[in-house]
Amino acid sequence: MELKRVVVTGLGAITPIGNNVEDLWNALLNGVSGAAEITNFDAEKFKTKFACEVKNFDVKDFFDRKEARKHDKYSQFGMVAAGQAIADSGLDSDDVNKEKIGVIWASGIGGLETFSTEVTNYAKGDGTPRFNPFFIPKMIADIAAGHISIKYGFKGPNFATVSACASSANALSDAFNYIRLGKATAFVAGGSEAAITPAGVGGFNGMHAISTRNDDPKTGSRPFDKDRDGFVMGEGGGGMVFEELEHALARGAKIYAEVAGAGLSADAYHMTSPHPEGDGARRCMEAAILDAGMKREDIVHINTHGTSTPAGDIVEPKAIINLFGQYAYNININSTKSMTGHLLGGAGVVEGIATILAVKNDIIPPTINHFTDDPNIDNNLNFTYHKAVKRTVNAALSNTFGFGGHNASLIFKKFVH
Repeated sequence: MELKRVVVTGLGAITPIGNNVEDLWNALLNGVSGAAEITNFDAEKFKTKFACEVKNFDVKDFFDRKEARKHDKYSQFGMVAAGQAIADSGLDSDDVNKEKIGVIWASGIGGLETFSTEVTNYAKGDGTPRFNPFFIPKMIADIAAGHISIKYGFKGPNFATVSACASSANALSDAFNYIRLGKATAFVAGGSEAAITPAGVGGFNGMHAISTRNDDPKTGSRPFDKDRDGFVMGEGGGGMVFEELEHALARGAKIYAEVAGAGLSADAYHMTSPHPEGDGARRCMEAAILDAGMKREDIVHINTHGTSTPAGDIVEPKAIINLFGQYAYNININSTKSMTGHLLGGAGVVEGIATILAVKNDIIPPTINHFTDDPNIDNNLNFTYHKAVKRTVNAALSNTFGFGGHNASLIFKKFVH
């Protein structure tokens, strides 16, 4: 069976540094940090008092009052990002067969704000169960996928992927595979998260996973820096339209890039810590390259998982060197989480967007907030610190790894007809 070619025809994003793809891209190129003091709730008593929140988002701009009540914030972000991608692609048309268009939408946590609010309200009461009828349908992690398909009438495969921080990268991988196997002509795929809540921040504080650099939030996310102290929580989401090539060409769709390959693996090591030698990460990247039918030397840019955690930022460079050998030093590596923070289940797709735009525009965004080299990291690697770099990017790889040892790598390349 000959596999079908898959291309990217639509992008959408709502992030801490831009509420559309154009603003996100400009902020990435200019090294803008999205970190600031938390406004979603009073964080005065929390160890961490800052995060990368979405700014200037008014739910009334997108939903009427009745509709807004049906959505947790993660679902609101998802609907908006997906809507942008669909509009960008022109896929919302009566000329397409909507029975062959699917939706895969990810979230690592789902409606945490809704869950917390309902349980807290119950605990404050007299024990009588008075739960909002929207509690369950707002909270479950698959509901954003359902809402997107309902709104646009897409009747193809419809589900959610949940693999912690790898969730939306898994969604993209699944969409890619369904299309090239001929099981759909297009997919709206991506993910969203809204976990900057007392439970979210408090829970990650309890794990000692997030930065407590409250005196300097803007530089809290400092991937690969010696003094990094954890990731910075982000929120928002991103969406893409993946489409079978001939279907896209037949309707005259613009094409951002081609999806070349996808790799998945498991560390099978620890519930939260990565394999100390990056074994799973290495195998995941290698699988993506093999899937794409490429040579390792075809990859000129890697958007790393690069979370700014003490352990993770040591392991990923090891994996890159173990896989690419001496050629690793020719690759422009970056971490856009230094600017967006960590969008958890939405991270993979937002970083995928950045990777696609690097391929399309031949510009690689920087890694910001680097001050001191870490002696445990090979600093001869090109981490693209401080400034964006112009370079021909024919193919690039995006890494996303999650708690539980879930690893996903995607390769995007310039489209050539």
